[in-house]
Formats: sequence, C-alpha cells, structure tokens
Amino acid sequence: MQLPKYAALENERRFLVRPDALEGLALSRPRLIRDRYLEGGRLRLRSIVDETTGAREFKLCKKYGAVAQGAEPIVNIYLSEAEHAAFAILQGADIAKRRWSVGHAGRTFSLDIFLGDLDGLVVSEAEAPTQEELLALPIPPWAAVEITGQPAFSGAALATADPAQVRRLTAQALG
Repeated sequence: MQLPKYAALENERRFLVRPDALEGLALSRPRLIRDRYLEGGRLRLRSIVDETTGAREFKLCKKYGAVAQGAEPIVNIYLSEAEHAAFAILQGADIAKRRWSVGHAGRTFSLDIFLGDLDGLVVSEAEAPTQEELLALPIPPWAAVEITGQPAFSGAALATADPAQVRRLTAQALG
C-alpha cells in the first residue's frame, strides 16, 4: 500500500466502555483534549492540556480514511499556540474529552471520557505498530464492545451527531 506523502499508518482498535467498569482502574496521566473538526474536509484541530504538568500541545491532523480494519494513514503538524488560534476561527464541530492512560497485559490503553453533550460516553483505544500486533492486542476486561471502524463512533461523527442519537446507539451497542 502506498501511503500519502508524509503520512504514517495508524493501527488502532477502539472499544465502548460501560462507565461503571471504570471503578477500581488505576488511571494515570489525565489530559484534557479539545478537538474541532473543520468543515469541508478531513482536518482536525486539537489542543491537549496535561492536567498534571500543565503542558500544552497543539496539532493539526488529517486522517485519510481507513485502508484496512483499524488502519488509517494520518499526518500531524505540531502548531504553536498562535498558529492554533489562527485555525480555531475556522468553522467546525467541537468535541471535548478527558483522556486517561491505563495498563492491561503490558500494553497502554487510552480511556476517553467525553464531556459536555456527550457526558457519559467512554471509549478506550490502543495502538500497535503493525496490523498483526493490532489484531493480537489483549482485550481489556473494561472493553465492552469493539467499535473499530464503525463510522458512527468516529470523532468527526461524534462531534456533529445529535447527543440523544449517540446515547441511543451506545445503549444499543452495550445491550
């Protein structure tokens, strides 16, 4: 497969998590993530605040679309705060979440707890260097339902979705 110039292949699996499954997990490294999915394309503007250290990071990201289950070319440009502010005036759909890190079977998983209109939605994800390693990931006990590749649960879709519809889809998926 030919990747777009400057892009890297991101191999990622995503899971819905029942909020009550979070009890007792050793969560670390809280980061507040605010995303704006810009209108008219596949660009995402992101700000990340490390809530432990206060460090801030800004990115402009493009995801090109899945090329295989859980595999998608992606490119990030790291921005200064002023550059981020220049892009932030563009029209887009916003979403916010608090991301935690949690270990399972020697791997690090992220745990995203959504804020605002999507309060109560929890998604876990993990990356691997290759497709083979991705498929061999040990599924953590808190991962209720795999949502890898389900368009309704992509960040861009969640940012523009009706929150009531997201709650219905989540309840349906979790059974």
